[in-house]
Amino acid sequence: MDSISRNAGGMFDAGRRLAQGLCGLGEEVRVFGVEDGHSQADMGAWAPAAAELHRCRFDRRLGYAPTLGAGLHHFDADVVHTQGLWTYTSAAAGGWSRRAGRPECIHPHGMLDPWALKNSAWKKRLVLRLFERRHLQRASCLRALCESELESIRALGLVNPVCIIPNGVDLPEPSAASVREPWMQGQKVLLYLGRLHPKKGLLPLLQAWADLYRAGGLEGWVLAVAGWDQGGHEEELKSQADALALPWLDVRQMPKGSAPLVFTGPRFGEEKDRLYAASEAFVLPSLSEGLPMVILDAWAHGKPVVMTAACNLPEGFAAGAAIEAKLEADDLTVGIRTLLAASDVDRLEMGAKGRQLVRDKFTWGRVAQQMHQVNEWLVHGGAVPDCVQR
Repeated sequence: MDSISRNAGGMFDAGRRLAQGLCGLGEEVRVFGVEDGHSQADMGAWAPAAAELHRCRFDRRLGYAPTLGAGLHHFDADVVHTQGLWTYTSAAAGGWSRRAGRPECIHPHGMLDPWALKNSAWKKRLVLRLFERRHLQRASCLRALCESELESIRALGLVNPVCIIPNGVDLPEPSAASVREPWMQGQKVLLYLGRLHPKKGLLPLLQAWADLYRAGGLEGWVLAVAGWDQGGHEEELKSQADALALPWLDVRQMPKGSAPLVFTGPRFGEEKDRLYAASEAFVLPSLSEGLPMVILDAWAHGKPVVMTAACNLPEGFAAGAAIEAKLEADDLTVGIRTLLAASDVDRLEMGAKGRQLVRDKFTWGRVAQQMHQVNEWLVHGGAVPDCVQR
């Protein structure tokens, strides 16, 4: 991985819990990453997998860590798993696999989806030409999180074997009571949690929320935007709220008070779990996702979800655990209004269906077992695992 800290967003939890699950199945796992502002603090979270950091040179966005390849060589792995694309870690992992004659499995995490390819398109075309396309073509296996990602992989002309293995999530113990922060008092919380980035659809979300606010349709609800800023998008969101005459509160600056829109800043670990537990529902109006960990976390906490089809979790709609909303603000308003108009009992029932869906399909034990079978096949050959499409 480029970053093995919280800076990686959902990939941090996805990569960490998969590594730990493989350790539990008897595999020796070492994680290689490039140093960033939080990597020293977060290294221990990978245990029992060993984490190894390499210093970046030049622009951190390129992830150029020249000692990374040597680290891979000294570990002498049987198989390397590359998490994510577009940075130097791809070139280092692909180069090691080619020189060592060992298999490599690439996990794109939605980075080959059409919207993702169009974002910073010229840079990605350049990286594809320089090394990434050859890297992808030479991979022993690619991992798709869902059928939609498989289609995106094939649309690029890649004919490699592809294993379809979703992300997983831990099921927290149900709690009888949740910790309510001062700004939550007397209000129901619709939560967004994740990166503050244009692809997450937060601008149309604020437009939809403002429409409901002006129409008097919020009825004691607050929209909580929890996450870390990327590229100044948080200030853009606040400016849009001002333009829409939508009152907002930043609890990092003013922890008390009330407003229909609240910015909480980043939440990790126990703080994140408490925020899920104290919320009534979750929303992710994303334009593009691989398979979002935040939706699985919301379901694991028994919360109903409003999401777009781009979240690539159609199982949630089929199970009655989620309400579909389209990307346009007017359609998003309809989806959110449907959630707010539901009774408390109906929302609890939706959340229970989501939790059951996680239990049936998205636990880390199940995910790690599938990946373990893929590793055995890549290293030793034999029967092709059921999850692999050739």
